Amino acid sequence: MKKLLLLAFVLCSSLLCRAQEERVILGDEQTSEYFPILKDKRIAIFSNHTGMIGDKHLLDILLENKFNVVAIFSPEHGFRGDADAGEHVSSSVDKKTGVPILSLYDGKSGKPSEASMRKFDILVVDIQDVGLRFYTYYASMCRLMDACAEYNRKVLILDRPNPNGHYVDGPILDMKYKSGVGWLPIPVVHGMTLGELGLMVNGERWLPASRTCDLTVIPCKNYTHQTLYKLPIPPSPNLPNMKSIYLYPSTCYFEATPVSLGRGTDLPFQVYGHPNMTGYSYSFTPRSVPGAKNPPQLGKLCHGVNLSNMSDEEIRKRGIDLSYVIDAYRNLNMDDHFFRSFFELLIGTDYVRKMIKEGKSAEEIKARWKDDVEKFKVQRKPYLLYEE
Repeated sequence: MKKLLLLAFVLCSSLLCRAQEERVILGDEQTSEYFPILKDKRIAIFSNHTGMIGDKHLLDILLENKFNVVAIFSPEHGFRGDADAGEHVSSSVDKKTGVPILSLYDGKSGKPSEASMRKFDILVVDIQDVGLRFYTYYASMCRLMDACAEYNRKVLILDRPNPNGHYVDGPILDMKYKSGVGWLPIPVVHGMTLGELGLMVNGERWLPASRTCDLTVIPCKNYTHQTLYKLPIPPSPNLPNMKSIYLYPSTCYFEATPVSLGRGTDLPFQVYGHPNMTGYSYSFTPRSVPGAKNPPQLGKLCHGVNLSNMSDEEIRKRGIDLSYVIDAYRNLNMDDHFFRSFFELLIGTDYVRKMIKEGKSAEEIKARWKDDVEKFKVQRKPYLLYEE
């Protein structure tokens, strides 16, 4: 009996060890790797509600371990993740800890002010990105990297997986369309973690005036670009589940049209529709909700398509699929009144709108940016921390 119990114990222990080996271990979990770097430093963190180590926030872990956290920078949606997209997040104080939350934009060129930058010695980045050029967290990180380069401050990225890290897709940004939703000459889906992207920004000298910053990355363990990583916490109010995160590269372009993509419903980025679209059996009505207080087509019955019934596997396989935008464009028959100039900022080039108006298919348009994808894959290779 004792032998059986011992055997069971050994078996359970080995299974537990294997599970531990296979589980993705985030950069922020590896405290023994970065606590020594933070010793005796005045620390600022760039994070939000996703910066969790288990059930505790990075901020709380650092304070419990007597580190001197002097400032917080938080991106769009705020430190607790409850602001609307694009809503101005002003300077304030974290209610729980009393640590000041500083504005990312109170200085010149949309960067923190000199007064903010003089407060700390090292910036710790711990935030969950979703790997899209128009998702603004990486652009905020780049602006902070630039400010740190300017004021000789160190940057430490505690890396996290990219849930869209399994592929590269879309045209490389034409830099004449550089904006808050497109900051780097990268494809729409770049397939990199923030740590890898930070290394590439330095290596390619993409910061203004070719500056580079003093950067350290703590990589994830047990992660490759093909790892199916499901986010434990929604990264922003309108990306509530993995389905929305996988569809986001294909549905975000509706932001530059009159068509609703489901903000103000239970299925943001997973449906599309408009009051004047015809021939569809599915309909929905956007309403005012936290994180989407005034969504497009608020209170109007929209007719369109529900994409949430597709399997995650099918969505992942398709990559960027412009057929949804093309479908709505043809159905509404609004010609020049369909697209706003914001469309070019999102897609990053001028030929996509032209090709849609010429009646080209999603496959034909995708073929046009194939060279961009291949070129970028070669360019990014030296900066990858994980197997492709």
